[in-house]
Amino acid sequence: MIDINLIREKKDLVKENIKKKFQDDKLTLVDEIYNLDIKYRDSKLSGDNLRSEKNKLSAKIGLLMRDKKIEEAEEVKKSINEINEEIKALEEVEVKLEAEIKTKMMEIPQIIDESVPIGKDDSENVEVEKFGEPFIPKYEIPHHAEILESISGLDKEASGRTSGSGFYYLLGDAARLHSAMIAYAKDFMIEKGFVYAIPPFMIRSDVVTGVMSFKEMEDMMYKIEGEDLYLIGTSEHSMIGKFKDQIISEDSLPIKMTSYSPCFRKEVGAHGIEERGIFRTHQFEKQEMIVICNHEDHMDWYNKMWSYTVEYFRSLDIPVRTLECCSGDLADLKVKSCDVEAWSPRQQKYFEVGSCSTLGDAQARRLGIRCKTEGGTKYLSTLNNTVLASPRGLIAFLENNLNEDGSINIPKVLRPYMGNIEKINPK
Repeated sequence: MIDINLIREKKDLVKENIKKKFQDDKLTLVDEIYNLDIKYRDSKLSGDNLRSEKNKLSAKIGLLMRDKKIEEAEEVKKSINEINEEIKALEEVEVKLEAEIKTKMMEIPQIIDESVPIGKDDSENVEVEKFGEPFIPKYEIPHHAEILESISGLDKEASGRTSGSGFYYLLGDAARLHSAMIAYAKDFMIEKGFVYAIPPFMIRSDVVTGVMSFKEMEDMMYKIEGEDLYLIGTSEHSMIGKFKDQIISEDSLPIKMTSYSPCFRKEVGAHGIEERGIFRTHQFEKQEMIVICNHEDHMDWYNKMWSYTVEYFRSLDIPVRTLECCSGDLADLKVKSCDVEAWSPRQQKYFEVGSCSTLGDAQARRLGIRCKTEGGTKYLSTLNNTVLASPRGLIAFLENNLNEDGSINIPKVLRPYMGNIEKINPK
């Protein structure tokens, strides 16, 4: 949610930003909010004037009573009662207008960073940099489901019986490898100075609407029937929600946290659920990172955060690249975002394994996350980034560490989590 002052003072800027995001249907919202805000402020001013008049009359009553002018005092009391009724009516109007303004403001996209490339959708995202040399081995790389099956590591038939499509059983060395990658990601971020956390895996609706747009919420979140609770789609939602309605000491900034959680997503949309493998599923696990900082520091943290994900994957011998998200591919709350994509030697192309975003003060405004400074109270900036989302990260690992004989290399950094074995051999 943007600052209302931008609509009061820079309507053209807000409208131009909407156009950059190819959301022209929202242009009328700006004028609607502008006009509603005028009515709201006029109502507030009328109410303040009436309260001032009421205070003067109240003081007058005391003087009249002192001078024993009872009848005049009673007339003044009647006037005060009438003013109270007017104030009450104005307050009801203000509550209604405030709610209407907030609802419409939640639809206005965040002002994107000037460095964001302009484009309609993800087909116009821009490659920024490659890390590691993408390779194509002389031998064939099987589909990841076949690799997992070769080490007796995947059972989708059983998960189909228990849960339906979009779920899986990981078994044996595959399950151990999955957990090793998560454990290594946790320790990797702790060494970067992030505080480790395991957050709630369910959150209330006011937290959900504080961290994401309504469209994302409808497409992603599973609602718990009969309760005001949603299963999290990513732990950043719980982690940012942790600071809801809090005034944070400036001395404690930046706040750096890394969190583990299972994640649950409907995966509504064109992509759908992958039947054969585990690339797109309803359930996965994730190591996330968040930062809460002063606005002037948010771009520095943005660049540090995506670089940590690159460093993590390169330590696992996985070539990656960064892809800048264009304006039309940015979710409404985001100021700037990039994807980290891993090389797939089987498909001979990159695929997304993580996403880094700075949201400016959008989430902070929705959730009331503030900082008290010498100059007053201000909203903070929030950022999030994927360290590892598995099994997607597991797929990248398998393809890039598979040998011609079907064995899978275990890089040195993972061996302590895998009983110091150097390879997983096919069964």
